[in-house]
Amino acid sequence: MTTTFFHGGTVWTGAGGGDERALLVRDGVVVAVGAAAEAAASAAGEVERIDLEGEFLMPSFGDGHAHPMFGGLEADGPDVRSCRSVEEIVAEVRRYAEAHPELEWITGASYDGSLAEQGLFDARWLDDAVADRPVLLRAWDYHTVWVNSRALELAGIDAATPEPELGGIPRREDGTPLGTLREWGAVDLVTAVMPPRSVEAGVRALERAGRYYLERGVTWVQDAWVEPADLDVYLAAAASGALPLRFNLALYADPRRFLRELPEMAMARDRVAAAGSPLLTANTIKFFADGVVENETGALLEPYCSGLHSHGMSVWGAERLAEAVRAADAAGFQVHVHAIGDAAVRQALDAIERAIDANGPRDRRPVIAHAQLVDDADLARFAELGVIANMQPLWAQLDALMTVLTVPRLGRERSDRQYRMRSLAGTGATLAFGSDWPVSSGDPRDGLAIAASRRTIDGEPAGGWTPHEIVPIEAALGAYTSAVAHQAFADHAAAPWGRIVPGASADLVRLARDPRTVDPHDLPAVAVRETYLAGAPRLTPADAVPTASAPDPHAESERSVALHP
Repeated sequence: MTTTFFHGGTVWTGAGGGDERALLVRDGVVVAVGAAAEAAASAAGEVERIDLEGEFLMPSFGDGHAHPMFGGLEADGPDVRSCRSVEEIVAEVRRYAEAHPELEWITGASYDGSLAEQGLFDARWLDDAVADRPVLLRAWDYHTVWVNSRALELAGIDAATPEPELGGIPRREDGTPLGTLREWGAVDLVTAVMPPRSVEAGVRALERAGRYYLERGVTWVQDAWVEPADLDVYLAAAASGALPLRFNLALYADPRRFLRELPEMAMARDRVAAAGSPLLTANTIKFFADGVVENETGALLEPYCSGLHSHGMSVWGAERLAEAVRAADAAGFQVHVHAIGDAAVRQALDAIERAIDANGPRDRRPVIAHAQLVDDADLARFAELGVIANMQPLWAQLDALMTVLTVPRLGRERSDRQYRMRSLAGTGATLAFGSDWPVSSGDPRDGLAIAASRRTIDGEPAGGWTPHEIVPIEAALGAYTSAVAHQAFADHAAAPWGRIVPGASADLVRLARDPRTVDPHDLPAVAVRETYLAGAPRLTPADAVPTASAPDPHAESERSVALHP
């Protein structure tokens, strides 16, 4: 029996709780806090004593919307994320291909889609790097790829190829494909002829993703886009003991075949449950209601200012989405809907409401992810329907993405109604936070900095953008801890997590400073000293993420200018 006594610092027990000065953990479960912990530790036998040395211990973070497999796979392939021009990308692809003559395909992620005008990249540019083997690079949006001519040839994409359902093939004036493919319908044409990724490569990617998260104090992640091959990877990792932290899988609902695949999703959920891993569940189905504002595919109630795509794109349409959500809900799944524009949010809310009416009351905890624009008429519906708003606080800033791409498309008045985090929380709705990593930084400290200030890394604007939507720091911490735990149904576990209370799993993060006393601008520099999962240290102090100065504007904390999956 392992007993650990934490003392000598601040123990924040979580949202709705308070500060204590001690914590006692036995076999990974919280036994007592405060004076009760001190008394129990004195009466106990052999106890490991950890002096916090004036530092801060709190519930570990959760990430309510991310893509850990994609993030972990970015290390397999050319390093295009760090490239700041098309020329640098081409040079890096050439270098990598020459170093790996054994590879049948050259694949990598994730390039900055803003480096070419309108995000249109030419296959011939990649041909200069590699002409004899196919190349596929994913953009930061993970909905767009850039391929060379050999990849187009193998996929059979030419001037005669019709526009696919749920996809786009940008073309040259003569009708030949340019080399950029948008959305699943087009991207699938190429991925269908690629060799499958090995399970071993996927497990290595999960291990890298786990390291990334544990270094940042995160112990639970919602994988928001899981396909059948990914499921095999997670099960293999669970069987081998390679799962580094807790995951829930959201199985991807493809509108082209969802209803016939729903029974297979139920079997997938059963396979995960039968595996018996305390770190893995598959209780969720992921829907896309629309695209994004930046490329005018986010679905809006009023037209875009440019009018290029009018009201945007509805992936399913209201009726099909409602029927699919009803069916998923009837099968006992949690529903997780990507909805960026206000029309998409309304469609998602309508679909959830109809599922409740059709299927009756139960503890369903549906999620709407992103919720970039929410109409006034729909704000109160989140709380009324029990819908969790999972939002990405890092995006709520007037950075270049916002000022150059978003505001011109929405107009000033509508732009100032984006990311209404505090307004939603004020209605009584559950506000949970996520990152969308690797589209944007998966570090909760980066998100906390923006949530609590609505200012850019340069401190602009001085009072914060739409300051009435600033989330107080303790509430923001709650959105990354207990609110994500609520989204995860953590209270259904034998040892719940998300708060430090007797009987809870000791999922903890130790920080060098109390984040509630730090200027929001400095939150990203607060060092993570240790991360604990069920009382076990997963990050040693020697490996702790160091205090850093302001991040490189081209590093992972910079937001993508493209589609958020």
